[in-house]
Amino acid sequence: MRFMILVKADRNSEAGVMPSEQLLADMGRFNEELVNAGVMQAGEGLHPSSKGARVHFSGKDRKVIDGPFAETKELIAGFWIWKCASLQEAIDWVKRCPNPMLGESDIEIRQIFEPEDFGEAFTPELREQEERLRMQVSRQEAENP
Repeated sequence: MRFMILVKADRNSEAGVMPSEQLLADMGRFNEELVNAGVMQAGEGLHPSSKGARVHFSGKDRKVIDGPFAETKELIAGFWIWKCASLQEAIDWVKRCPNPMLGESDIEIRQIFEPEDFGEAFTPELREQEERLRMQVSRQEAENP
């Protein structure tokens, strides 16, 4: 199973306060444990929402909303993609994570859909297209690191 681990933003991360050298070192050690255990597939920090945008959909209309966004508790400061045997394994790893923020913080764990989760609606043709696109992305990443 794959999981997206979402590090929730706080007012410091939204203000652009960068992590300390100590926190970066602690996270580096934690990430190394994840990689050595075969758990971590990807992980990145995100710039504050003031540097982002949202696109609101209403039928055929699209409306762009520039950041920053008001509800800090709903924003994401970073993420990982992990491969774990279960939700409990992902929880156990998160509990070992250094606190990613200066004060209290939250990390959310969400399972990623796999092709078999979609049932019959995910036809063989759609599965073939999905696999072709994944392979294309992998090739592009290898060619343009």
